Amino acid sequence: MQTISVKCKLQVPVELRSEIDRTLQGFADACNQIYGIAKRENCWNTTKLHHLVYKPIRETTGLKANHVCQAIRRVIGNAKTVKQVHKFRPTSLSLDVRTFQYIEDLQTVGVTLMCGRVKFKLSIGNYQLALLKGQSPTAATLNKTKQGDYYINICIDLPTNPAGKTPKVIGVDLGRRDIATTSKGDSWSGKQIQNTRDRYSKVRANVQSKRTRSSRKLLRRLSGREQRFQKWLNHNISKQLVQDAKRINAALAFEDLTNIRESLNQKPIRKVERRRTNNWAFYQLRLFVGYKANIASVRVVFVPPAYTSQTCSRCHHVHPVKGKSYRNGKVFKCGHCGFEHDADINAANNIAALGVTFVNSPEIPGIACQFRWTIVPLSDR
Repeated sequence: MQTISVKCKLQVPVELRSEIDRTLQGFADACNQIYGIAKRENCWNTTKLHHLVYKPIRETTGLKANHVCQAIRRVIGNAKTVKQVHKFRPTSLSLDVRTFQYIEDLQTVGVTLMCGRVKFKLSIGNYQLALLKGQSPTAATLNKTKQGDYYINICIDLPTNPAGKTPKVIGVDLGRRDIATTSKGDSWSGKQIQNTRDRYSKVRANVQSKRTRSSRKLLRRLSGREQRFQKWLNHNISKQLVQDAKRINAALAFEDLTNIRESLNQKPIRKVERRRTNNWAFYQLRLFVGYKANIASVRVVFVPPAYTSQTCSRCHHVHPVKGKSYRNGKVFKCGHCGFEHDADINAANNIAALGVTFVNSPEIPGIACQFRWTIVPLSDR
């Protein structure tokens, strides 16, 4: 099963907006108080923290019992995933089966607020209707946008079929100059996202020097725009990659870029290049490809990144001199067989070749660790 969230707009009567806002504010206050206690007591265990904060939080905020339980889970979850937890704002409310109900026949949802259970009509299209058909969701998140609209993200489970072995593999080379390049020759340029990030970086530098309340609000707004643009771009790229693989019944192969930022930042690079490297959202793209591929029954494998950009995809020769490479910017020209090609497509072809080995290998634990590139010097050939 693959869990996804379906974003649905709520039709909220004017008289109920204040009740939603009051519940959102109470939930945010509860999260902030719980985080303060957890930090002071150095308690990050859900059960222990529950015994510490449950009664006082209910008394000070007036929240329902399950809202307090969800606030505790929100704080623990954020503390585990974010290095520094900032102040919680009244923009979202976590819901579970006790505080949320989806009624398919009426296309309404029941949400428990501080005033009690309230039903709201959904304003959705055919895409959301198709995803929610026959579903019995047990979790959701109520959100309020900056424009004052209310949405509910309903979590549903979609059945998936296991992806089998296939002789076809599409290699995907990730980078900053080109976000993604496939062994089929498709490429998505990173110039637009890099220019956008550079522009926002200059604006942030000017705004940060002012150190006013309005400047802090502007920084948050700029950060949101930048993140939304990056997310939109990665969603489009991942969708296209999965669709292409599904159409020809192929698997997708990526380089395993774990800890790539740490290794790149250890090199003597300029401040601008360091910022661009740290802003590289390859992991988000990988996550988007992962869940889309799972739904489409497309297999995704990760291969060792060593020498994929330095190896000739035709003769599999690597430059015999350590530290040297036949790659020069966007061009790869092999000094052994004379093969000349786009450097990123050449790397994607090598990733695809490795991916075939991983996709069709026997299901033996540790088989991926046994595969190694063999560098044969020119003199030994």
